[in-house]
Amino acid sequence: MRIDIITVLPELLESPLDHSIMKRAKEKGLLEVCLHNLRQWAVNAYGQVDDYQYGGGAGMVMMCEPLAKAIEQLKSERSYDEIIYVTPDGTTLNQGIANQLSLKDNLIIICGHYKGIDQRIRDHYVTKELSIGDYVLSGGELAAAVIVDSIGRLLPGVLNDETSALFDSFQDNMLAPPVYTRPEDFRGWKVPPVLLSGNPKLIDDWRYEEAYRLTSTKRPDLLK
Repeated sequence: MRIDIITVLPELLESPLDHSIMKRAKEKGLLEVCLHNLRQWAVNAYGQVDDYQYGGGAGMVMMCEPLAKAIEQLKSERSYDEIIYVTPDGTTLNQGIANQLSLKDNLIIICGHYKGIDQRIRDHYVTKELSIGDYVLSGGELAAAVIVDSIGRLLPGVLNDETSALFDSFQDNMLAPPVYTRPEDFRGWKVPPVLLSGNPKLIDDWRYEEAYRLTSTKRPDLLK
């Protein structure tokens, strides 16, 4: 999979994508993430990519021309399954969306900044708009990093145990059950005996019951 990210602050994305599971995905050749500084398509020698909004109001707006040129150059080099814009008014990212996107080959992610991007880019180029929550960030870079991580970890071969992602929270519309590791007894706090039973059927049943209990308590909306 290849993900191209258009941003005015590529340095914000370098660290999150160069460590841990994302680093492993790139080293294995399973995920390629290319950062593109929007200023290379700036409208003048000063690197301008934003301007005042028509109609007045506080905050600058990212201009049509730089974004259109960036998208069109990338599209001239390969075809893209989705052109994603990260924005507070987009569809809230969830595990189902991450699962769907992990099946794609090429994606573009546009990181907004300032007051956002000119609506005409959204109207004519963007195919999917995503939010990571009901709050506003300084820019779309951190949201883009979240989206890339949620997708990249699902690619076959990225995780050491490929079945691990299948049992994450939200994969079956339930939260994950509690997990335990050694020691068996820590300060008198003991691991549930069923997990030590060696009986896969009993363990699976316990995990399902605990997942259902947690979901009904913490996120009953998921069960609807």
